[in-house]
Amino acid sequence: MLLRFIIALVLVGTSATAARADDDALTAQEMKDGWLLLFDGATTKGWMTPKGKPLPASHVQDGSLNPHPCDYMLVYEKPLENFVLSLDFKITPNCNSGIFIRTNPLTARPGKDVGFNGVEIAIDATEGPGFHTTGAIYDLVATEVNAMKPVGEWNHIQITSDRSRIDVEVNGRRVSHVDFDEWNEPNKRPDGSAHKFDVAYKDHPRAGYIGLQDHGADCWYRNIKLRPLGPASGTPPADRP
Repeated sequence: MLLRFIIALVLVGTSATAARADDDALTAQEMKDGWLLLFDGATTKGWMTPKGKPLPASHVQDGSLNPHPCDYMLVYEKPLENFVLSLDFKITPNCNSGIFIRTNPLTARPGKDVGFNGVEIAIDATEGPGFHTTGAIYDLVATEVNAMKPVGEWNHIQITSDRSRIDVEVNGRRVSHVDFDEWNEPNKRPDGSAHKFDVAYKDHPRAGYIGLQDHGADCWYRNIKLRPLGPASGTPPADRP
């Protein structure tokens, strides 16, 4: 009886491990479509600190990456341009995190944190739509809706970074969009309202690193996948609806 119980426990544990491994893997269709796996679900391979140092294994927790605590963000090792980024996330109460794209923490501006050196997609416990709600293009473009599930549940986010445009979907709903070709002045949105960044985003780099932000609370990211779009991914942005 005891032997059967032990075997059952081993099988359950093995199944759970296999399920987590399967989560962080590409399907045959994803491989055919050109998706790349950025996190293997078990190691920090491919990720580094903002200073380009190896990332401690302690950031891998139950098949997920937790950026807390770290020196502002975990960084994927290669700069990227024109892509669709797909991943799952879960936050804790009062969490303030974010997904950075088009950033370069290795060359942060003097006197500025790396938030001024990239574009942040907010991951936040804030309720209601707004400039800091999950899926917002932080302090630049407010969300149209708050599509995040309650704190403690897993969510899915997809970020399309395609030349001048960024589109964000949370749990299958588009929540924000921007075309930076329309952003000509620092500290000002196209409608004339003010934001905190002294950057003319029309001239901001469209390639850069991906970062998972630590802002003082536990949060977890898994199933981190990316599909490159290439330098000419389709109809020019000006011709798109």
